[in-house]
Amino acid sequence: MQLLYQTHSPYARKALVFAHEAGLADRVEVVHHETSPTLRNESVFAQNPLGKVPVLIRPGQAPLFDSDVICAYFDTLHSGRPRVPREGEARWQALRVQAVAQGLADAGIAVRWETVRRPEALRYPPLRDGYTEKLVAAYDWLERELDVDASVHVGHIAVATALSWLAFRELPDFRAGRPRLTAWFDAFETRPSMRATPLSGETRDT
Repeated sequence: MQLLYQTHSPYARKALVFAHEAGLADRVEVVHHETSPTLRNESVFAQNPLGKVPVLIRPGQAPLFDSDVICAYFDTLHSGRPRVPREGEARWQALRVQAVAQGLADAGIAVRWETVRRPEALRYPPLRDGYTEKLVAAYDWLERELDVDASVHVGHIAVATALSWLAFRELPDFRAGRPRLTAWFDAFETRPSMRATPLSGETRDT
C-alpha cells in the first residue's frame, strides 16, 4: 500500500501513527505530496476529488481518503486489539474523542489562515478569535473527559497528533492550567509511533 502523505499534516500523521500502533507500518510506503487549497496537486486530485492527503492507495482496489476512513480500514488488517472499539460505550467514547481531535486540527488550520496564511489585508480577526475559542473549549473538554487510563484507541491517536501539530505551529497553548491533559500528552509523545513520524516542513500555498 502507498500512503500519500505530508510531513506537516496532522491528518496524514494520524493515519501513519495508527499504522505504527497497529503493527502495519512495514506494509505502507509513505509518499510525500504537498497540497494546499491554493496549490493544486494533480497527483493527489487523481486519487481524491478533494485534493487532500492522506490518501491510501491499495493495489487492485479503490483509493481511500480521509484519516478516519483510513484508520478504520487499517483496523481491519491486523489481528491485535482493535484500536477502534467494536461496540458499547468504549466505541462511542473513542469516536467522540476522535471527533474533538479532528475539530481541533480544523480550528487550528482556520486560525493559521487568519494569522499567517491569508494576505494580511484579507484577514478577519473576529473569525480568528472565534476559532481560537473553539480550541480553548476543546482543550478544557479534553482535560475533563479524555480517558487517559484506557488502552490506546483511535481517539487518543487523533488527539496526540492534533495537539502535537498545534504545538508545532505555535498555536494557542493547551498546557497552561491543564495538568491532566499535559501529563498524558507528554507520555504519549514518547511512544515509538510518535517518534517515528516527526512533523517537519512549511505549508506552501503558492
